[in-house]
Amino acid sequence: QVQLVETGGGLVQPGGSPRLSCAASGRTFSSYAVGWFRQAPGKEREFVAGISWSGGTTTYADSVKGRFAISRDNAKNTVYLQMNSLKPEDTAVYYCAADRDSTYPSASDFVYDYWGQGTQVTVSS
Repeated sequence: QVQLVETGGGLVQPGGSPRLSCAASGRTFSSYAVGWFRQAPGKEREFVAGISWSGGTTTYADSVKGRFAISRDNAKNTVYLQMNSLKPEDTAVYYCAADRDSTYPSASDFVYDYWGQGTQVTVSS
């Protein structure tokens, strides 16, 4: 069993650059692909970014490409989402998720087995 805990959210000004962290319990986390998703009020949950077990493969939604960067430190069982040039439309609850059956990230939320509780990111002046 893997438990995921996201931290790093909060109120951020437009253009800000917070970093979200996803800390995991469980020795096998380092072999799982991990994705970040977000859900804004009244909208469907959407894929943001994903990373392979080694960190060698990353993928991004078009809406965040060039602004966000996903990375991982397997020694710390942690995955990060560096968010830059934030816009009000980035406001959402951000979730990390782990896929135990794949080492490469998917943009489909239904393949992920473990989810964190989410962290709110609000972009507003």
